[in-house]
Parts: sequence; structure tokens; C-alpha cells
Amino acid sequence: MGKLFRRYWIPFLLSEEIAEKGCPPVRVSLMSEKLIAFRDSEGSIGLIEEFCAHRRVSLWFGRNEHGGIRCPYHGWKFDVAGNCLEIPSEPENSTFRNEVSLTSYPCVERGGIVWTYMGPAEHTPRPPAFEWATIPEDQCYHTKRLQESNYLQALEGGIDSSHVGFLHTGELRSDPLHHGSKGSDYHLADRRPRFEVKETAGGLNMGVRRNAGEDKYYWRITPWIMPWYTIVPPYGDNPLHGHAWVPIDDENCFAWTFSYHPSRPLSELELSVMKEGGSLHVNQIAGTFRPIANRDNNYLIDRQAQKAGTSSSGVKGIAMQDASIQESMGPVADRGRENLVLTDRGISLARRQLIKAATELEAGISPPGLDPLAQAVRSASFELDRAIPFDEAPGEPTKVKKGVAHTSI
Repeated sequence: MGKLFRRYWIPFLLSEEIAEKGCPPVRVSLMSEKLIAFRDSEGSIGLIEEFCAHRRVSLWFGRNEHGGIRCPYHGWKFDVAGNCLEIPSEPENSTFRNEVSLTSYPCVERGGIVWTYMGPAEHTPRPPAFEWATIPEDQCYHTKRLQESNYLQALEGGIDSSHVGFLHTGELRSDPLHHGSKGSDYHLADRRPRFEVKETAGGLNMGVRRNAGEDKYYWRITPWIMPWYTIVPPYGDNPLHGHAWVPIDDENCFAWTFSYHPSRPLSELELSVMKEGGSLHVNQIAGTFRPIANRDNNYLIDRQAQKAGTSSSGVKGIAMQDASIQESMGPVADRGRENLVLTDRGISLARRQLIKAATELEAGISPPGLDPLAQAVRSASFELDRAIPFDEAPGEPTKVKKGVAHTSI
């Protein structure tokens, strides 16, 4: 599975983490590798192994200077491609530096996010084409947070729409970017949704229907795009939200949240809610990406709110409600003891697709979801006559249309 994930562009830094030329390096843990990232004096971004090729000193302590980063121990210097530029202790005519290098991975910067590709160079895909990475800066707001669980149980929460009407009941009534929409009303009125799942070029579309009167269904369509992306169905004219769950190692991941509106700038209200840790974003401990509410303080659970029925879990905020439940399963959930039901069909199919893609890669078959067209999709919510399948809804509501608002109620 690790080989499969390395065939995709991987989001790993917010651009603001290395905003300036010559800025200090940043530690990066990704796919069980310890790396550092830095922006050199020319503005190029490097992602290289953390430890100097000489005596394995951490280059996080290094000085970012002209053209590269210099180890503070003996002065060996490396560029963004991992090439050794200087060994001060060697004779001037020495060519030994040409024999030394560090592992490095190429990077691209899109949508205020730095992405890397960790697979074979000859299979490098085209740059990311997700809508949230290609729209104007004032139309999006992105964050990431540490999640102390395996990426997969976090991803599976993202494609499980049946929990929304239970776990997030309080937020559907109170969150400024959720309440007041017809979608929230349908969620709260019908807690027995029906799932239909369709395969797509990049993964799956999860269609979840609820009753919307005698002759219509309310549909919420959640795309899952290989290998770890989901797009949350929208409420009214509020922004769309995408997620990515990127493995740090087997037991931890970064949970990314991409909030964006396809056809207008984000409003002051929307931005203030997000920056204050509302909607699908969270407040974090200063200088880290760890949420203030975490397992060490029991996620600041409010048992009185839970008892009063204003919160299903007693944990505040949609994102932390999800994180607390997913982390409660343990670092790696024991799926051998699950009892799946009809509403878990999307989870079952996603697991099968991941295993299938990893198996086919071993046989030389390129994985799905690399084509920009497979990434140019949206979530949607709409009412539809009961006789019409959701994937035959008029107007192609899950297709990206540049500058056109998403389909939502």
C-alpha cells in the first residue's frame, strides 16, 4: 500500500510553513520517513532526508544559506535535490562530494499547499488538479491537524454519511455553516438513510438518500478520490469542504481540510468561523498541529451537554467529534471484530478498491485517480424524483464547472 500511495502527489505542508526564501527548515514525517523541507535562497522548495550524509546529524539544526542548507556539525552543504555542494574539510581538488547525496523528493506548490511525489521518477503524474488547489486564493482556506490514528479509519469516517445525523446533531442545529439549510432539516428528520455507491474513474461516488416528501429524495453525494480524498456534500450556499488523510506512519496521519467556494470569495463570517476552529476546522496548540482538544484531556468532553441531548458525544466541533471517535478505536482499528451493515457499503467498496489498486500495481497496472479529469469532481446535494438514479441527475452536479457554483440545497 505504501508503494501505491507514493504514486500520487502528496500534500504535506501549508505554503506558509516555509513562506520566505532562506527560511528555517521544517521537520516532516511522511510515509514513515523522517525528512526536512526548506525553501532555498532562490525560492525553490526541497524535501530531503533529515540526516546529514556525514555523521547523521539532523539537518533541522542546519543553516539555510545561499543555494542550500549547511550542516552545523562539519559544514557539509546540500541543495534542494539532495546533492552535496560542499565539504569544507576536503581538499579543494577533491571530487568526493560528487559521490555523496541525500534522498530527495520533487515538490510542487498549488493552492497554498506544498505537494511531493515519492514514487519512481519515470511515473511522475501531472500536478494536482483538485478544484481547491486551482481556484483564486480568496476563495479558499486550508488547514491541517494531527490525528493520532491510522489514516484508513479516518478516511472511512469521511465516507460514512450515516453518522452525521447522530454524531453531529448539535452542530447541524448550531454551526453557522450548517444550520438553516434544507439539507440539515432532512438530516435530522430521516435517520435511516439508504446508500447507493457507483464506481468512478478516480474512486467512488457515495450517494446517500433521505426522504424529501412523497415523490422526491434528498441526495447527498460524497466523492472518494484515490487514495485518501473525500469531498463533503454542501449545505446551501456555504463552502464545500474536502479532506485528505495523509499517513505520517502506521499509527498517525495528518487530516487536511480544504474549504472553498467555486464561484465567489469566502465571506468574513465564513473565514472567521474557520479561523476560530469552527465548521470542519479545529483550534490547535500554538506552534503545533495538535488539537487543543485531544486524547490527553479526553477531548474536553462535556458530559452535561451530552446528558442534556445538545451533543451526542459531548465533544465540541464536527472535526473533533470525528477525530475523538476515530482515535477511540485505537491506533489501528481491529476490523476483524466489526459487524458491518448496509450503510457501510461505501466503506467496504473503498477497502476493496484500495486492495485492488495495490495488487494491480504489483502487476504493473497504473493506479486510478492520477488523471486530472478524475480529480475534477465535486460533492453535491439536491432533491430528485424518486424514479431517477442519482448518477443520472440533470446538469452533471458532481462535475467541476469553472466559476460556477456547486449544486446544493
